[in-house]
Amino acid sequence: MVLSSSFRPRAANNEIIVMPLVPPPRKPTTPLPQFQTGILMMFELVETTALMSIYPYINQLIREFDITGGDDAAVGYYVGLIDSLLYLAQALTVLSWSRLSDRIGRRPVLLMGLTGACISMICFGLSTTFWSLVISRCMWGALNGNIGIMKTVMGELTDSTNMAQGFALLPMVWAIGSSVGPLMGGMLARPHDHWPRLFNNPFWRKYPYFLPCAVSAFLLLLAFFMLLSFLEETLSAKRRPRLTLSIPSASRGIDCDDQEAFVRQSTPNTSLWLLTPAIVIPIANYAMLSFLDMSFKALIPLFLSTPIHLGGMGLTPSSIGLWLAFFGIVDGLFQALFLAKIVDWVGPKRLFCVSSSCFAPLVIMFPVMSWLICTRGVVDHAIVYSLFVQLVLTVTWDMAYATALMFVTASAPAKNVLGVVNGLCQTSRSVACALGPALTTSLFAFSKKYNILDGNAVYVILIILSSILRWLGSQLPDEIQDRDE
Repeated sequence: MVLSSSFRPRAANNEIIVMPLVPPPRKPTTPLPQFQTGILMMFELVETTALMSIYPYINQLIREFDITGGDDAAVGYYVGLIDSLLYLAQALTVLSWSRLSDRIGRRPVLLMGLTGACISMICFGLSTTFWSLVISRCMWGALNGNIGIMKTVMGELTDSTNMAQGFALLPMVWAIGSSVGPLMGGMLARPHDHWPRLFNNPFWRKYPYFLPCAVSAFLLLLAFFMLLSFLEETLSAKRRPRLTLSIPSASRGIDCDDQEAFVRQSTPNTSLWLLTPAIVIPIANYAMLSFLDMSFKALIPLFLSTPIHLGGMGLTPSSIGLWLAFFGIVDGLFQALFLAKIVDWVGPKRLFCVSSSCFAPLVIMFPVMSWLICTRGVVDHAIVYSLFVQLVLTVTWDMAYATALMFVTASAPAKNVLGVVNGLCQTSRSVACALGPALTTSLFAFSKKYNILDGNAVYVILIILSSILRWLGSQLPDEIQDRDE
């Protein structure tokens, strides 16, 4: 109610007393449930490690299948196709997995996804043709919708006071897995070359990349039993009832279950509230962010493995694995130690805009390094300094992921529909990831083969697309919506 001046407090001399507005006290930060969060992070680490383990040797594997007819510049087409078909399969199924998790619970769907990922890795290691590689990789995308459900579980484990801390762990663990996976894949690939006495069986010559796939499958199986034994269900409708003191409903008002039931009854057609700007804008930001990030992630091993005369660095799979491992470790440690503090200091929207602005200089480093190595002829200290500059920009760029996930999670009207919102978010991401690697690696190969813009056409297009992300970021709400109020 707005008071007129005649009803405002007055002093003895009839002057109006201006009452200062006191901001509401800040809520104390809720501690994260450490054990459950640790189990979830272990699960993400294992899945990311297995998923990323193929990248140090996938380019070499395509060359050994002789699909390109000896044309090294065409390897990017086929690597991008494998990645894109994985995410296309994921885009077609991830929303169904998320809806299923809203019905039967998060835990059983996560276990199903781990089983599918384990089968996929075994089939990939036993593949001897290009299309068997494609089918085994698509099995991961179709049978595993865990990446979206995992974010839903994190959203249900956190509240508005500790959301930044919780979601800061996701890119940290992803970065660590993205480093451990390539390191493992690069070191264990072709074991008969590295340890001929131990791996002298003809099996290892017929399937030279089975060992990293088998180790990945073992880790996924180990994660399966750990989740089965220790992870608690986070979907409120499927939780085991706990003994609590009975509190009269009049004294507690409408609780979370009542609110979720109200949302379920008031939104019978989910497409109506899924298409509101409050949900669409964060998801659009996350999709464009994923497109650019996966394009960059696909370019890194391709650029590092491409011969020097074609504008790459000509590194071996083991060297690529070591560099990507160092890349991921530094990135992960920074996210873990500083991301939550930076979010509290700068604010999620401002941090997202700053991070997204780093993509253009990040991409510019590729032609800079290509020019340096062509003029100098070897990988010297100037190339190493350029790689470190790219590392700093990557760390800043990756902070956008956690802030984007915070906006997506806060956009859900209630926790019982958080799975659907994250499923739609992951579907959008999967479509972006299906298009990103294929278009980027194909443009890379096309640019190098036909010398378009001196071989740099792919970088120019990515820089133009990054300006769209910067505009989308400006449309985000200024503050994260408090779901607890």
